[in-house]
Amino acid sequence: MSSNLEFSKLIFWTSLSLTLLLHIGNGERCERNGPSVRQTQTGFKKPPTYTVEVKNTCPTCPVIDVHVECGNFSQGLVNPMIFRVLGQNDCVLNNGSPLEPFEEMSFKYSHTMYALKPSTWYYQCE
Repeated sequence: MSSNLEFSKLIFWTSLSLTLLLHIGNGERCERNGPSVRQTQTGFKKPPTYTVEVKNTCPTCPVIDVHVECGNFSQGLVNPMIFRVLGQNDCVLNNGSPLEPFEEMSFKYSHTMYALKPSTWYYQCE
């Protein structure tokens, strides 16, 4: 009798898990794993050089149209195909093109350090 109860519990929890998995889309699951921005000082002359790494932390979906809060970042510091200044405190990575799951893009700039953080992005899940 107890093995039937255990089997019933297993079926119930498996069904519930699969239902929740199918109900929550990949993009919704990835919202908790938005793109990350990491800056590291890699040059110590005046002005210092920083390497910026932007990574799609979603394991299942490409991320597109990644906008970054960038203060008054100067477009002359980096190739606009990699990091384009759209306006005050609004820059876009990779011209809005997708970053695949766990893909990372990086660029360098020489200046005092800008505070950079992702502001908006979209997941391209099927």
